Amino acid sequence: MRTLAVLKTALTGNYAVAHAVRLAKPHVIAAYPITPQTTIVEKLSEFVAKGELKASFVNVESEFSALAVVYGAAMAGARAFTATSSHGLFYMYEMLWWAAGSRAPIVMAVVTRTLGPPWNIHDEHNDILAIRDSGWAVAMASNVQEVLDLTIQAFKLAESAYIPVAVGLDGFVLSHTVETIELPPQEAVDEFLPPRRPDLPLRLRPGEPITMGNIPSDDRLHAEHLKNIYRASQEAKKLVKSIDAEYGKLVGREYGGMVEGFELEGARYAVVCMGAWCGDAKEAVRSLRREGVPVGLMRIRFVRPFPDEEVAELSGMDRVVVFDRDITPAGGILGREVASVLGRDKVVNVLAGLAGVDFKADEFRKAVKHAVEGEYADRVVLL
Repeated sequence: MRTLAVLKTALTGNYAVAHAVRLAKPHVIAAYPITPQTTIVEKLSEFVAKGELKASFVNVESEFSALAVVYGAAMAGARAFTATSSHGLFYMYEMLWWAAGSRAPIVMAVVTRTLGPPWNIHDEHNDILAIRDSGWAVAMASNVQEVLDLTIQAFKLAESAYIPVAVGLDGFVLSHTVETIELPPQEAVDEFLPPRRPDLPLRLRPGEPITMGNIPSDDRLHAEHLKNIYRASQEAKKLVKSIDAEYGKLVGREYGGMVEGFELEGARYAVVCMGAWCGDAKEAVRSLRREGVPVGLMRIRFVRPFPDEEVAELSGMDRVVVFDRDITPAGGILGREVASVLGRDKVVNVLAGLAGVDFKADEFRKAVKHAVEGEYADRVVLL
């Protein structure tokens, strides 16, 4: 790793996204404002207005149109970005499938927010997890530095695997919280993320007409296309690791690829979580370790493609406690994903922090202790 002239600065999570996008040099940005995402595109529009970012910033009348614009741009060979939250993401829903089905290498920031009714602008993960089966890669950052780094890496992943990538960050908890981070210099990002090559496949070109999205002459062609999307998603697992390692060599920060392990060596129990509250969960793990409880933590960085091989490494644990900041009639989404790998008997699924309610380190500690001591009668626990 060579020495870089990094800029140490204090930024909110949303501004970290904006600076990451500026460094990635997209050609087209389109977005519609929605709390708590709005300051991302406000800052990007400021960069464009000041000439600090040479991009087309397209003001649109809805989130559906925002994704439609960047979809068309990406299919024409442009590097493209959008951002949204909550009901804005759901307004995009049809276009999410068109983007994934067309292998459009879009990057989208999703600032997680509770879904109504009733109206609530605070943090929850139901919105981003609802798109997990659309064909997008779906990642969650845990701090502001990772927000910046993951957004830059997402462009390389999208353009290498030809799948769109959603980068999640917790609403207000990260989006509006200021942390000190390091901005890599432009030349380092340019080396890591060169411009999209004009000769790459899967793009529209004047003079080379093709049909895109029309009814195929043989349904077997469509079936094979769907299989190829699955194959690309599985290949993306390897790319996540290699891209993270390449970026780490350049800037000195790596995150572990699909997951991050913490205090797992010698552990008999494991905590699984994703997003910003994993920082509180780590504090709880440290506290429990001091009490003599052999517990570790696995933070899910990419929920799609799902890190089943990494999760399977927890099969030797006596108990796995999965924390979900989401809720469905079937329990927690992450809990069910983990149980699909490890089996239901090993997993205790704790649903907490719903509707933006704080869930702090001591509450994590108490919940984990109750779980490992077998004090919860149900496999799904509502806190």
